[in-house]
Amino acid sequence: MSRKFKKGYYVRGQFVADGSELDQELKRELKGGDEPSKTDLKAQSSELQGLGEDLLGLRRDLFEALDLPSKLLEALEDLKRITNFEGRRRQSQFVGKLMRKLEDETVEAIRAALEAQRKGSAKDTLLLHSAENWRERLVKDDTAVAAWIEQFPQTDSQQLRALVRQIRKDAPPAAEENAAESKGLAPRKSRAWRELFQLVREQLSDSEDSEDASSDETDQDEPFDKS
Repeated sequence: MSRKFKKGYYVRGQFVADGSELDQELKRELKGGDEPSKTDLKAQSSELQGLGEDLLGLRRDLFEALDLPSKLLEALEDLKRITNFEGRRRQSQFVGKLMRKLEDETVEAIRAALEAQRKGSAKDTLLLHSAENWRERLVKDDTAVAAWIEQFPQTDSQQLRALVRQIRKDAPPAAEENAAESKGLAPRKSRAWRELFQLVREQLSDSEDSEDASSDETDQDEPFDKS
C-alpha cells in the first residue's frame, strides 16, 4: 500500500502543509494585508483577558468611573468569588470574551485606569521610604533637624524638636537593643517614634501636592504655540 503524502512546501527547512495555520499566515504576509493573523488574535485575546483579571484589583473610584457593561460587572463578581482552579480558569476566559466585545475607547480607559493606579502605588512607596529615611536622620543627626526646617519651613519646629528629644529619651540602652537584635526581635518603638513618622510623611505629601499644583498652573499659563 503506497504512502499518501501531504501537499505542502518547505520554508527554512520546515514543512508547511497546505491549508495549515502556518500556511495561511505565511500567505497573508506575502500579500502584505493588514488582517491580523491567528497568532496576533490569540495574543490580543490573552492581553484582554489579563486586563479583565487586573480589574479585580482596581481601586473603587477608578473602577466605578469606567462605567462597564452590567454583564461584565457580573462576570467579574463571579470571578472574585470562585476559588476552584478550573472554575476560575473558565470564568477568566469568559471575562476575556466579554472584554473583546468592548469598544476600543473603553479598553483604553481601562488601561489608563490601571496605569494611574500603578503610578500612584509607586509614588506612595517612594513617599514612605523617604519618610523613613528622614525620620532616621532626624533622630541620629542633630544637623538634620535644621536641614529639615530649612527645606520645610511650614513645619511646627517646636513639635519636631520635642518628638526627636522624646525618641532619644525613650531609646533602649545599647545592650538591650543588641540583645533584641541577636534574638531576631525588632526593638520596641515609642509613640513619639510613630508620631514623628506621621509628621514627616504629611509634610512630604503636602510638599509634593504643592509642587504638582504649581506644575499644573505653569503648564496652563504657557502660551499656545501656533507655529
